[in-house]
Parts: sequence; structure tokens; C-alpha cells
Amino acid sequence: MTDTKTPIVLIHGLWMTPKSWDTWAEHYRAKGHQVVTLAWPGIGDRTPADLRRDPSALAGYGIADIVDHLEAEIRKLPVKPIIMGHSFGGLFTQMLADRGLGVAYVGVEPGQPAGITTLPFSTVRTAFPILRNPFKKNGVSQLSKAHFHFTFGNDLSRAESDVEYEANAIPSFNRVFFEGVASAFNEKGGASHVEYGRPERAPLLILAGEIDHVVPPAIAKAIVKKYRQGAAKTGSKAVVEYKEFAGRTHRIVSQKGWEEVADYALDWALTHSAK
Repeated sequence: MTDTKTPIVLIHGLWMTPKSWDTWAEHYRAKGHQVVTLAWPGIGDRTPADLRRDPSALAGYGIADIVDHLEAEIRKLPVKPIIMGHSFGGLFTQMLADRGLGVAYVGVEPGQPAGITTLPFSTVRTAFPILRNPFKKNGVSQLSKAHFHFTFGNDLSRAESDVEYEANAIPSFNRVFFEGVASAFNEKGGASHVEYGRPERAPLLILAGEIDHVVPPAIAKAIVKKYRQGAAKTGSKAVVEYKEFAGRTHRIVSQKGWEEVADYALDWALTHSAK
């Protein structure tokens, strides 16, 4: 690591731990960057297998709890970092951008902030095992191997997907999902609220995967559109850009060929944060 290179913070998504970033983290460290992979509260340094055995520590946390936790960790860094987040971690990245914590931001197949109602069928199917039981709003839900195959492993055989499940999958923070869906229809008061037209926000890149079932390109495009509409209202010149990768699933950070995506994200962030 060299002290002159911008540090990078990586934020994992739902059903995952910081381990899901092992590929990008080591890749960026090899380029000389300090890389911090932040865990959501309740996860710590526990393994996916351990969390599947006893997920009770994940219960009850909501969006605000997690973003506040991430902010506190990021503020410990001596300088502002590049912040990248995947899936719900990409939503949290946008909320951290709203708080001005980074020099550039990359939402990798990110969840949508409050007020974006685009919900393709594949996204609804992904959420159904959690949302079907509102009495478990503050609980946790185990992800079945079959549902993981649809959600993360749709480029793999079922056997290959099951290997990925054993290595990385953890139960869901249910409250996060319920709050995220409710926020879609409550732009001003939703738990995932951001100011889309904030003038002083550092550059933001939204990355999409062509065959992602969880955050299809329709959602990623709706996010960019919402920011541009917000900018038009306030006169903001804050940069928001979109990039789609062909053949990529929701496992984009570890799917074969992940290096292309990782390099694009970093090159973009370094270029735009330097302007």
C-alpha cells in the first residue's frame, strides 16, 4: 500500500458478508490501495456457515441502523475514500454519498433509494420469500439453495450454484427488505431517502448486469433517471453515469470476468474524483 493512493471502502449486499468482496479487495490491494471491507452490524468477522447456524444477531436491524454504522466506520479513515457497494450495499453507498463521505461512489447493481417504484417481476420474485410473511419483519429469513440459484447463480448449473451458496450465502436482514420496498412509495419519508438533486455530491457511477434478476438494468436506469431529474430541478452539476455489462448476473463481483468490472469501476472513480 502507498499512502498517496485513495483508500477504497467496499460494502456488501443482502445475503452476503464482506467475504463476497474478496476478489475485488485483493485486486485493488495489489494495485496499492488500502481496502476496507465493511460488515453490516451483527455480522462482524463471522463466517457464512456460522451465520447460517445462528443468525439471531442479524435480527431487527433496519436501513438507518446499518448506514449509521457504516458512516461511523468510514469517518475513522484519515481521508475520504472511494466508496463502492453491491446490491443493498449500493443503496447504502448512495445514502453515504448523500452524507458527503467519499470522493467518488460506485453503486454495483444497487438497490434503489426512496421514490423509485420500478420493480420488475424478477425483483419481486427475489423478494417474495421475505415479504410473504410480514410477521417476520424484524426477524431473519434463510435463503434456500434453489432461491439462491435464481437470485445469484443464474449463469451456473445448480451444482455450481450450491457451491457458491455454501461459500457465501447468509440469512436475510428482513427489516432492511421491508423498509426498502416501503420506501419505493415514500420518497420524502422513506428509510432510504436521498436528495437526488444535491449539488455538492461527489461523482456517482451506477453499474448494471444484463441478466441480473435482483437489480435488472431497468432499476439501474430508473436510478440514474431519478438523479438527473433531481439535478434538473436544482441546477446540480453533480456527475451521475451509467454502465451496463453484458452477460452479468447479480454475482457480478465474483462472476467469471469480474476483473473487467472491477477495473472499470476503479478507473472511473479515480478519473472522476481527480477532476
